[in-house]
Amino acid sequence: MAEEHYLELSENPVQFEHASSVNNVFFDEANKQVFAVRSGGATGVVVKGPDDKSSVAFRMDDKGEVKCIKFSIGNKILAVQRTSKSVDFINFIPDYPHTEFTQECKTKNASVLGFCWTSWNEIVFITDQGIEFYQVFPDKRSLKLLKSQSINVNWYQYCPETAVILLSTTVQGNVLQPFAFRNGTMTKMTKFEIELPVVPKPAKLTLSERDIAMATIYGQLYVMYLKHHSRTANSPGAEVVLYHLPREGACKKSHVLKLNTTGKFALNIVDNLIVVHHQSSQTSLIFDIRLKEPDCAVNTHQPVLPARSIHPYRIPLSGPAAVPTQPPVPCQLYSSSWSVFQPDIIISASEGYLWYLQVRLPPTVHLLQDKGKLMDFLLRRRDCKMVILSVCSQILDGQEKGSLPVVATVFDKLNQVYKEYLEAEQSYTAAMESGPSRGGGAQKRPVRTQAVIDQSDMYTHVLSAFTERKDVSHKFIIAVLMEYIRSLNQNQITVQHYLYELVIKTLVQNNLFYMLHQFLQYHVLSDSKPLACLLLSLESTYPPAHQLSLDMLKRLSTANDEIVEVLLSKQQVLGALRFIRSVGGHDNVSARKFLDAARQTGDQMLFYTVFRSFQQRNQRLRGNPSFNPGEHCEEHVAHFKQLFGEQALMKPSTV
Repeated sequence: MAEEHYLELSENPVQFEHASSVNNVFFDEANKQVFAVRSGGATGVVVKGPDDKSSVAFRMDDKGEVKCIKFSIGNKILAVQRTSKSVDFINFIPDYPHTEFTQECKTKNASVLGFCWTSWNEIVFITDQGIEFYQVFPDKRSLKLLKSQSINVNWYQYCPETAVILLSTTVQGNVLQPFAFRNGTMTKMTKFEIELPVVPKPAKLTLSERDIAMATIYGQLYVMYLKHHSRTANSPGAEVVLYHLPREGACKKSHVLKLNTTGKFALNIVDNLIVVHHQSSQTSLIFDIRLKEPDCAVNTHQPVLPARSIHPYRIPLSGPAAVPTQPPVPCQLYSSSWSVFQPDIIISASEGYLWYLQVRLPPTVHLLQDKGKLMDFLLRRRDCKMVILSVCSQILDGQEKGSLPVVATVFDKLNQVYKEYLEAEQSYTAAMESGPSRGGGAQKRPVRTQAVIDQSDMYTHVLSAFTERKDVSHKFIIAVLMEYIRSLNQNQITVQHYLYELVIKTLVQNNLFYMLHQFLQYHVLSDSKPLACLLLSLESTYPPAHQLSLDMLKRLSTANDEIVEVLLSKQQVLGALRFIRSVGGHDNVSARKFLDAARQTGDQMLFYTVFRSFQQRNQRLRGNPSFNPGEHCEEHVAHFKQLFGEQALMKPSTV
């Protein structure tokens, strides 16, 4: 079998001028923009972002080498660092002055390590002696210091998604101090220590910036520490240690990912999966912290899948030298010129490409043999619906008949997610009907993710075709259908009638009438009008189906009209009359409907009996056996006279 690549680079990368033709290339993680800077005379800058709106080109005065360059959110203000003491600003807001203005750091003798925009007009300077939080006034071309904090800083990292800055402090660099920024406020979070590997004295390890990354996984912020293999310890390889960093409270070591190898690594986050790239083997591993390993200590994780390389990528040739017939050039994967950024970005400065890393789900199906674990894995992925449905079809396939317990496990996992969505939808509807809550915030409508596989999905894509299979025993087909219905019932989900219809159809096709009778008798198939009508249609194949249908309609109690219609269509006019009397509806029923049906039978005595029955009703209700003009029975009165003579008509009672 061909090697299955479950990771790939985005098909349409962001292209920029590669490193050989420019002086410097910078990447801004907040706006996902690449800055290609060419100096000499004036400084030319070409900015490429994820879309055309975020791409721009401009020139600025050459005032020295650019150390760092970033736009504020929305490309409103450009910040450029050229010295270790200050940052320059240029307005890109229409009708605002474009003249540069400068802000020096406030701390004496401090060196600016870098800066981060936390909003369109708020910026943080990180110096080797602390941080300074400013508000920028583009109209006044000035900045106002909002807050500052003194602390010795080795290096810093920023997570734009959560607006959290992490500062490395102390000699070994392993005491990390996070700060959170929101709406003009700066909050000092709880500092924490990264446990470094033990090394023989007098050697001392320091924490490198390269070994730390911050990312949001399943909605929670984590600091990821790449803990390299210690030669003295009996450790089989490097690990990635995850520290959970909550907004409030202590940061705790929460997960350990076992890499089982050593060397150079890089980290990405894709679809809540941690991807670990290994340069020397040119492969990647993926970890899912929501998947629990049964044979491992709590929160120690092995890779979900075997190591595989990223899917080969070919660079299309462009420009004047390109020949239409020239084949695309293969891209060197895991190149030493690659830079990896959070969450899912890979940049090749030498080739001038920015890619988004993506997960391909179909190959994972064959690599994960445990179908329960596979389902847990797939249900947490973004574009999972069609892959999950294909897995369901596969486990029911003739070649790969999963045992019924495996089928049951898969159905239960799907219906658990389905049930949670239905419950969330119900509580949202109830909250909307009861009006705004006193608690404040409006309740959000639950988002229907691709993981919600409902009954129509299963019916359309899996079960309907499965019941048509000729190479699978009908016993297995019925067992699978009943297993799905059991799972729905267990999760208290109302079973849709079309699933019951599928069961009945399968039973009838295989002449399993005894089983059908039992299923109905013991209410394995829930009563419904569509089901009762289906049973009626089976009468010619299975005569008892008629009575089973009537019994079902009676149990429904809201189906009296349907029962009458069914009986009349079967020319069981007296049966319909008896039924309507038994439920107390005789006084309100349409006489004409019954007389039409009786006349159609061609049975004169039946017509006589039904006609007299309604004359008696009229006498009892109105004191006169005649029909009212509104009942439109004149035609039937004439027919009665023709058959039996006028003297046979009931006379008004004189009593």
